[in-house]
Amino acid sequence: MTTRPEKGNSAPQITLPAIPGDEVTLGRGQRGQVVFFYPKDNTPGCTNEAKDFTALKAEFDALGYDIIGVSKDSLKAHGNFITKQELGVTLASDPDGDACEAFGVWVEKKMYGKTYMGIERSTFLISVSGKLEEVWRKVRVKGHAQAVLEAARG
Repeated sequence: MTTRPEKGNSAPQITLPAIPGDEVTLGRGQRGQVVFFYPKDNTPGCTNEAKDFTALKAEFDALGYDIIGVSKDSLKAHGNFITKQELGVTLASDPDGDACEAFGVWVEKKMYGKTYMGIERSTFLISVSGKLEEVWRKVRVKGHAQAVLEAARG
């Protein structure tokens, strides 16, 4: 595993295929970015998180931030997730885990006594210059999107 970037560091710059659009480059753009990593499309926590960010999209837009969700799911799965849940955020596919590794969110997890590798729910607030303004790891979904919005306003 690579080092875990923290607040104040430069964000890793990685281009991924995304919906809508063809691709998105994390850590670089015309606007700031809210990049949230989540384990899997159409699971309860991930659905709630994506819906919460969708609900606040207009406010993030007004502050100059794009919202990008990242998981290892395919573009087809992302498309279905967006349609089924009526999401208004960009979803990027990281099938090889390059972005997960670069952002330090591909970690060892434990559930029911079994150890496995998976995505640690994490969010990164990235300035237009590519600096990590804030980092949240081991995110609990309830109230998280609102907390990120408050930090973006800060």
